[in-house]
Amino acid sequence: MTALTADQIARVKATAPVFAEHGATITKHFYKRMFNAHPELKNLFNQTHQQSGSQPETLARAVYAYAANIDNLGALGGAVSHIANKHASLNIRPEHYPIVGRHLLGAVVDVLGDAVDQPTLDAWAVAYEQLANIMIGTEAKLYEAAPWSGFRPFKVVRKHVESDEITSFYLAPADGAPAGGFEPGQYVSVTRYVEKLGVDQPRQYSLSDAPHGRWLRISVKREDGRGEVEPGHVSNLMHDGVEEGAIVHVSAPMGEFKLDRKKTTPVVLLSGGVGITPMASMLATLLAERSERKVTFVHACRNRSVHAFGEWMRRSASGHPNVKLAVFYEEVGAADRVGVDYDFEGRVELERIAADAILPDADYYVCGPVAFMRAQRDALVARGVDSARIHTEIFGSGMLD
Repeated sequence: MTALTADQIARVKATAPVFAEHGATITKHFYKRMFNAHPELKNLFNQTHQQSGSQPETLARAVYAYAANIDNLGALGGAVSHIANKHASLNIRPEHYPIVGRHLLGAVVDVLGDAVDQPTLDAWAVAYEQLANIMIGTEAKLYEAAPWSGFRPFKVVRKHVESDEITSFYLAPADGAPAGGFEPGQYVSVTRYVEKLGVDQPRQYSLSDAPHGRWLRISVKREDGRGEVEPGHVSNLMHDGVEEGAIVHVSAPMGEFKLDRKKTTPVVLLSGGVGITPMASMLATLLAERSERKVTFVHACRNRSVHAFGEWMRRSASGHPNVKLAVFYEEVGAADRVGVDYDFEGRVELERIAADAILPDADYYVCGPVAFMRAQRDALVARGVDSARIHTEIFGSGMLD
């Protein structure tokens, strides 16, 4: 690998403001250019995020961060691990990187024209090679540790409605072999052919039960769409077109958002809406392992009709003295029962449950809509919780910061 010179580092760093200003234009053109040349790659990318512009914007922010920190890559923190896990879940391989690099640099030239000179383009070519090698190396370790390679066929052995919005799918390997292990909190990618788009589409779903090797469970929220947002292509296909006996193709479990099972300190699970799915896996694992760790499970949703796993959560709390439960309903229905279905009305307010939720040395796992996660993180930090003990999971192309 060619090493960046001091002049090349300076050139890449100097172009960071360009990506702050023109990054989204460049990345939108990049995807269009790459898909025109390699339409088969549409199968690897969420085309809904392409159409909304959220994926190009996310890539533009990532390129900006890389350029701004080219002389101090350690400042990127967990971004490399987060992206590598997403890539491994989508089966991104080393041969894809030269294609991306060629079209990304081509998009820079197409958009900026004479505003970027050849030495700067040469510097970016070396910088991209450096980044590609970092990602390839990180992803190679994930593939090596994974229980299987690529997308594996699984049979739907059970389909169970959890709420008006969420349905669980129990997936057993089609060949009868063990389902393989995972860490609670991780996700898999499921791919389905979307006729409207004419391509396979992958979607990530958290595993929602404890690892035991017999089957994997994912719990999928139906995305009906609202306003200008289209209904979810894959979620609707799963709800309406995938029945017991169907075969779906599933990637190996990935994700760095996972319960640290070696610790003995308290655990606080904070979830909103479908963000409950990885938390259900974490709690189920702690119960299966008969852990003595103190657990507080805080969940927020609109009302009982959309509250997945509600009865199981209540049974778990009543049957285990080390488990505390606090459920917030934002829109309490006439039939919703306080102390049975929910505990508090309104949005999550940690001040109301501080004795159970703000615990010394606890690890906090937060999953839900971005606004929900941001609010919980900020509330925890304001109460003196070390940010290193706050773990979040974000799907799609959103960002917490």
